[in-house]
Amino acid sequence: MRAATVSRFGGPEAVQITEVPVPVPGAGQVRIKVGAAALNPVDVAMRSGVFGGAGERIGLGWDVAGSIDALGPGVAWAVGDRVIGLAEGHHEPLGTHADYVVLDVEAVAPAPASLDDVHAAVLPLNTMSAAQALGLLALRPGQRLLVTGAAGGVGGYAVELAHWQGLEVTALASAVDEASLRSRGASHFLSRGTTLESSGFDGVLDAAALGSAAIAAVRDGGSYVGLWPGREPEAERGVRVDALAVRADGAQLAELSRLADQGKIGTRVARTYPLGEAAAAHARLAAGGLRGRLVLIP
Repeated sequence: MRAATVSRFGGPEAVQITEVPVPVPGAGQVRIKVGAAALNPVDVAMRSGVFGGAGERIGLGWDVAGSIDALGPGVAWAVGDRVIGLAEGHHEPLGTHADYVVLDVEAVAPAPASLDDVHAAVLPLNTMSAAQALGLLALRPGQRLLVTGAAGGVGGYAVELAHWQGLEVTALASAVDEASLRSRGASHFLSRGTTLESSGFDGVLDAAALGSAAIAAVRDGGSYVGLWPGREPEAERGVRVDALAVRADGAQLAELSRLADQGKIGTRVARTYPLGEAAAAHARLAAGGLRGRLVLIP
């Protein structure tokens, strides 16, 4: 089968389509025939060597939507079931940007019945990142949340989920995104570049990695969560600082899939590419200006 991998770090040209053996599921695992797989900034970081692994073959891709085509021992799923899932790990030889991928059953959930594979594929990493980051913030209904980078994949889902959790959400993004973010649940909007000092938010989900500029907006004793462990700002004024290390959680993903079917969270796809053009998709992502995810289709 084909898989998008890197064996040296660099720009989009480092992405290779390689021929590898079709993986075989072990106990507690399923093999998924990939219908679609989203391209995320973490794939760029892996390709660029941010997470290390020099000299190894590293598979790209975390998100997947498709159908189960083989079962390992002790698995209750059925061949043909439509699923979404998350492949964790920065140094694995295979990711989801491939014709087939093997995942643990704990990383898999039923795909939303209302979505095709292309749109379902953008859900796992970004929705679980948003949900788990909100969990770390531990805010109560009625409290004030600021989401930076609110027009991005994680930020947009954080706005939607926080709205349904009863938080008063302020979105920070480019001015052109205001109407979209208000429609997704933001009660207030701040344009990128706004000074955030002493804003009195109970919590900040810093999807834009503003760091010290974002923590300045948190009230004394509030909470801050970033998305890049090791890049969070120093704690100050009793603000609790944390950073998300996303984990695969099939039960949580199943609930997020249900929310998608209920229309409570949406999906945005900017463009699709054939798997064989993965390097071109990386180049388009590097060019910026996208609203929605790029998705690879085997």
